[in-house]
Amino acid sequence: MTIRAFVAVLLPEAVRDRIHRTAAGLRARAASVAWVRADNLHLTLRFLGEVEPTALGAINGALAQAAGTVAPFPVTLGGLGGFPGPRAPRVVWVGVTEGGGGLVALHAGVEAALGAVGVTPEGRAYHPHVTLGRARGGRSGPDVGGPRDEGWGGLGPLRVEAIHLMRSELARGGARYSTLGEHRFRDPAAPP
Repeated sequence: MTIRAFVAVLLPEAVRDRIHRTAAGLRARAASVAWVRADNLHLTLRFLGEVEPTALGAINGALAQAAGTVAPFPVTLGGLGGFPGPRAPRVVWVGVTEGGGGLVALHAGVEAALGAVGVTPEGRAYHPHVTLGRARGGRSGPDVGGPRDEGWGGLGPLRVEAIHLMRSELARGGARYSTLGEHRFRDPAAPP
């Protein structure tokens, strides 16, 4: 049996709670969206899809290699947006206002390391974000980015220090995530 997996930067509880509280008004006006629970909010680096359990060792090894080349760096979350755009989005998200370049570089390193163990590259540009919700059943989410969606700045400075290989199990009430591997970044004080 395969495992549904992804690579993520996990958010501190205080940041997750701040995002969830800020999104209360948005959730109230968009019942057609499946909203992500506060404890599941994260920055996705790479969705892997269905993975054979026998591949997890190689994937964790690749992620450890990628993490070992990176020093911790700061990121600030803020701003509200949607895919494919802010009007009638299919995905509603919180963006990255500072530190996005570090996340893009981290994503590139993860892609290269995963490619070396046979994981097919994603083939699209990486846009760092925290998914808040996805529209259900072919519907659209609420328009975002207008005057009523201001106040999404400064949702969380955080220090990115690790990447995680995560398992996603679909269940009633939303997905359940569990950690399959944690890979800490190199200590910037340690000699190269």
